[in-house]
Amino acid sequence: MDIKIKTLKFDAGEKLTAFVEKKVARLEKFFEGASDAAEVTLENLKEGKKAKIKIHIPGEELLIERTADTFENAITACVDAMKEKLTREKEKERS
Repeated sequence: MDIKIKTLKFDAGEKLTAFVEKKVARLEKFFEGASDAAEVTLENLKEGKKAKIKIHIPGEELLIERTADTFENAITACVDAMKEKLTREKEKERS
């Protein structure tokens, strides 16, 4: 899976980039029909760190946004929510 990381209002270090790629790459096994690309947007806000994951699946675009105290927590929350969403979409496709 090709993961595109966009950062707004800051520059992401190698450690954060590697963390994001590792977490988001695991989503690939939850929905085989998902596109080969995932877009991750990270934004540094006054109220916290915001992460957004966008994945294209046939006929739809899935988007999850989460805000947390750290980018790692925001990404983890996004990935967990996206796993559930992909699993639900997979179940819909089967029925």
